Amino acid sequence: MPSAENVLLYAAIAGLVLYKVVYQQVRGTLLNRRTLFAMPLLLTVVGGYLTLKALSGASAAELGLLAADLLVLAGLGVLRSTTTNLTERDGTTFQKGSAVTIGLWVLTVAVRIGVVALGTALGITGPLTSASIALSLGVSIAVQNATTYRRIQRRGLPLASRRAAFSR
Repeated sequence: MPSAENVLLYAAIAGLVLYKVVYQQVRGTLLNRRTLFAMPLLLTVVGGYLTLKALSGASAAELGLLAADLLVLAGLGVLRSTTTNLTERDGTTFQKGSAVTIGLWVLTVAVRIGVVALGTALGITGPLTSASIALSLGVSIAVQNATTYRRIQRRGLPLASRRAAFSR
């Protein structure tokens, strides 16, 4: 059972992800290197730390479940990136998500919940599954943003390196 502080941490992470990633993608946002890389880096570092703390008591089944979770969520990150529209605006790239982007975010959350449910049904209920929430979200967003960055580079769109990116 996760501690009260872990539950609060997970709730804070969920709120941050919902606002900074999902809401801004759907509304549209100007991109820069910081907006593409800071959030997934933060989530992956925090998630990696929490996952490493839980790793010592993890079973092989938990590790397998985590690996499958990371692979599926990384794949969903690639798909989410391909559903966003990229255009040039104000000297950088403007990204706007679509209804499909929202659907893929809902699927991402459903998959993560499904992994926990599957683990519970199979008796795989160690602390690694809940401790790896931030890591799995961080990896999924990192893959999405890396795919978006690659799309920006291929299309020759500008990407501000230091400028603040404001949503429009």
